[in-house]
Amino acid sequence: MIKVGAVLVSDDLIDHFFCCDIEKCKGGCCLEGDAGAPLDPLEISDLEDNYPFFKKYMTLEAIAKVETDGLFNYDEIGNFVTPLLENESCAFVYYEHDVAKCAIEKSFLQGEIDFQKPISCHLYPIRIKQLPDYDALNYHRWFVCESACNKGSTEKIPVYQFLKTPLIRKYGEKWFKELEECERC
Repeated sequence: MIKVGAVLVSDDLIDHFFCCDIEKCKGGCCLEGDAGAPLDPLEISDLEDNYPFFKKYMTLEAIAKVETDGLFNYDEIGNFVTPLLENESCAFVYYEHDVAKCAIEKSFLQGEIDFQKPISCHLYPIRIKQLPDYDALNYHRWFVCESACNKGSTEKIPVYQFLKTPLIRKYGEKWFKELEECERC
């Protein structure tokens, strides 16, 4: 682990490679799982405020789910997570051909909202563990992302470099430059 400001960064984010290969995985990280994606409590209002805009991209099943159960759920320890459908896919999934994509992000890319998507989704496969004095960033390995690991290795893209944009979104450009400097040490 290296420390960058108030963030502990796993060496895996520097030493391992990753480059999303959505045409091969078909958006599997949004389709599988036993809990939804983690939500920052501050993102709940973003979901509520922007739901009328991204709703039109959601499936009818998903709309019925969130209108009955709400725009968020809780994991087994009581943290906020995105709601899941019965087939375990995220309620905010829509499909372009056979690829699962995020309805929230589509609305963002269309210029309809300024909330891109939950930061945990944007940062995936990085997971944040909040400690009393630090955020700890860890690399979550999952069979769904095997093609991304292969593509990242071929293209020699470290995990943290692939996720530069969401890392800057979360921690800022100055922090990211410090991370790059630490990586060179």
